[in-house]
Amino acid sequence: MSDPWLSIIGLGEDGLAGLSDASKSALADAEVVFGGSRHLALTKVGARGREWPIPFDLAPLLALRGKKVVMLASGDPFWFGAGGSVSSHLTPDEWRSFPSPSIFSLVAARMGWKLEEALCLGLHAAPYARLAPILSRGVRAICTLRDGTAVQELADWMASNGFGETEITVCEALGGPREKVRRWSETENIAAPVAVALDGAALPKAAGIPRASGLSDDLFFSDGQITKRPIRALTLSALAPRSGEVLWDIGAGSGSVSVEWCVSGGRAICVEARSDRIPNIRANAEKFGVSHRVAIVHSRAKEAVSGLERPDAVFVGGGGDAELYSVLWNLLPEGTRLVANGVTLETEAVLAACHARHGGALMRFDVAEATSLGGFRGWSASRPVVQWSVVK
Repeated sequence: MSDPWLSIIGLGEDGLAGLSDASKSALADAEVVFGGSRHLALTKVGARGREWPIPFDLAPLLALRGKKVVMLASGDPFWFGAGGSVSSHLTPDEWRSFPSPSIFSLVAARMGWKLEEALCLGLHAAPYARLAPILSRGVRAICTLRDGTAVQELADWMASNGFGETEITVCEALGGPREKVRRWSETENIAAPVAVALDGAALPKAAGIPRASGLSDDLFFSDGQITKRPIRALTLSALAPRSGEVLWDIGAGSGSVSVEWCVSGGRAICVEARSDRIPNIRANAEKFGVSHRVAIVHSRAKEAVSGLERPDAVFVGGGGDAELYSVLWNLLPEGTRLVANGVTLETEAVLAACHARHGGALMRFDVAEATSLGGFRGWSASRPVVQWSVVK
């Protein structure tokens, strides 16, 4: 760290006036300064300035290794910024960082919110549906947006998805002479950079997605091939999702198990042989705001699994045969959790044999629902489900 070639400087809307002496010194010593046009104008670096290429590419910066280079970013470069992207290509002694207050810190300061209790999202290059799993009554969120027109788009999305009572505060060019903080109802000609503060205090109690496993079947797009809510809850309990883990969902159907896994913070690879079911998987992932965490593989399972990223858990939703379980058992690393459901006698026999060979738990679930029976009520039973769960 004695003489790094790259300085990553966080810049506010107040430009040079808001920089520390160390940041100003690094900027003055730089031979080349990379940044967006707004950043370069704020720092007045003249001919030393180079705008980022479009589409964004770090290669021109990395090619200058050995020269004195400054990279300008907004606020805190490692809080929804480009700092992490460039540092992953460098050794620790090649770079240093001089952060400024992030846009999230500035919004929280203007709103009087505890930053640790507000959810922070970068929606400047992500779908608004990322809010779907997190918004509910009482939730506060701070979101960066692409530009001023995106505020109307966000408001329309919230109104169409049951979050229309959310109070929106628009924060423009915070920290500089153009700063404005206004309620959404009062805004026009919104200036970038822009962020919004969302307060869900007035939302109805039923707004948002419940946190418990086993969401209503009605929330999913499906052709009928879906792990029904009670069995899905039991299945996810056995799969035991943890943040950052990878699931293989084999015979994904509608992708409902994968979606709920991803809402819990994991990633999923859906393997589905039927092409007509893939649109439903994709639509469900987009609806629940987890499309960035779901990968879809159109293939038969036995042909696909050898080339996939190794999982932390595997779910086989039905139709698995002895050959598939043999392939999986030989392929999966130790510690992988495997959960398989079956509804036919043939699959039940396969799962019973796997349980006898490899251990784990073998359970049978019988679910019945009260329905009308003439003028009375009676139990309407679903097909029994046999579930084998095991840790390799």
